[in-house]
Amino acid sequence: MTICLLKSKIHRACVTGASVDYEGSLTIAADLAERVGLRRYERILVGNMANGERFETYVIYGPAGSGAIELNGATALLGKPGDRLTIMSFAWLEAAAAATHEPAVIVLDAENRILRG
Repeated sequence: MTICLLKSKIHRACVTGASVDYEGSLTIAADLAERVGLRRYERILVGNMANGERFETYVIYGPAGSGAIELNGATALLGKPGDRLTIMSFAWLEAAAAATHEPAVIVLDAENRILRG
C-alpha cells in the first residue's frame, strides 16, 4: 500500500510578478525551490492566501537569490504581486517510509527570505 504525503512546502511566499503572456507555470527562485527539494517541472499545488484561489501548475526555476515567485500564464489571473502563497508538492510513499517521513518546509518573510526551515 502507498500513501500520498506532503513532500515539500514553501509557506507565505510573496508574489513578485505575474505575466499572463507566458505559457504557464510558477517561477520560483532556484535556491528556494532546491531548499525544499522541488525539481524543475515538478507538479505543485498552490494556495493563494489573499483570495482563496487554489491551482495546480509546475515549477520553473528563477535566478538563485532573486526571491522570485512569479505567476505565469493563466495562473497570473489568480493573484497579483504582494499576494502570499503556499506552494506544496506531494509524494507517494510505501507505508514503511511514510511512517518516518518528514516534509521539507520553509517559511518566508515579505521579501522571500527564509525565516524558518
